[in-house]
Amino acid sequence: MSFDIKKLVRPNIEKLKPYSSAKDEFSGEAKILLDANENSLGSPLTTWYNRYPDPMQMKIKDKLSFIKKVPATQIFIGNGSDECIDLLYRSFCEPGKDNVIICPPTYGMYEVSANINNVEIRTAPLLPDFQLNMAHIEQLVDAQTKIIWICSPNNPTGNSLHVLDIEMVLNNFNGLVVVDEAYINFSQQKSFIQSLVDYPNLVVLQTLSKAWGLAGLRIGICFANEPVIEYLNKVKPPYNINIASQQLAIKALEEVGQVNDMIQHLVEMREALAEVLLSMPGILQVYPSDTNFLLVKVQNATQLYQYLLTQGIVVRDRSNVEFCEDCLRITIGTESENTHLVDAIAQWLGITPDNA
Repeated sequence: MSFDIKKLVRPNIEKLKPYSSAKDEFSGEAKILLDANENSLGSPLTTWYNRYPDPMQMKIKDKLSFIKKVPATQIFIGNGSDECIDLLYRSFCEPGKDNVIICPPTYGMYEVSANINNVEIRTAPLLPDFQLNMAHIEQLVDAQTKIIWICSPNNPTGNSLHVLDIEMVLNNFNGLVVVDEAYINFSQQKSFIQSLVDYPNLVVLQTLSKAWGLAGLRIGICFANEPVIEYLNKVKPPYNINIASQQLAIKALEEVGQVNDMIQHLVEMREALAEVLLSMPGILQVYPSDTNFLLVKVQNATQLYQYLLTQGIVVRDRSNVEFCEDCLRITIGTESENTHLVDAIAQWLGITPDNA
């Protein structure tokens, strides 16, 4: 397969001269910084926050490079994965001309961001077993198809997609194939990051929001070959990651062992919760999960959702999503939270927890 990134990028992005901030024009250490019109006296909070952050987040990238075994030049840091998604559209999809393919049910921001950027959406719904419909995807591709979005493990279904199917898409499509691995840490499936050397059209999204427990910091990660990363850096705002988020992310990335322990505990609680739910009459199905949530099919899911709200428990009603009719998406909580959830569902079903 012959892949040329310049045939994908929007012409105006190719010609774009990116904004050059004061931080871009100087690198290294200095005793006196008089270049960026910052408040030299500090701030009401602390003197650390009167300076602009590193626009390229190099300390975070160096940490991730060590952990993920990927060169820092192949890493882009976004204000959440949502910024990475938006910048991929803005860099490679010509509004009103190009199209992308999504495979619902899947993460909703692929569609929302396409609509914001006026990019045509073509849908190849997953098969009933929540795997890719390869024949349908092939039928949808044309010369204006720039991106195929693949979420694995998938949200909201929770399952990992077949590796061989994803590889087949990568081998036969001349556009970008974005594999969103937000939940990969909870899966036994191998990440596609190490496949970047084999596929110039591969983009892998990950995040610090899930397994790393840093949803409030909004740190999304895009791994890709250098030409793709260079275009994203061209388009992004100068200081897209604030200095506090950078500092806290760097500190968290030093605690790989603690994160691995949390992942193991969450997976154990996921399996235990799935077993308990499956034993309850009225629970029709608990789908296999490689994530930190369960997709649960239940009689009168919307009624159960509303009942749980009255008990102060918020889950996600996915009943209006194709193939997820009468399904709730339930995040794995703490042991105490999971117990309260089970008790509330048992009460709604008219059974005692001991019978559950």
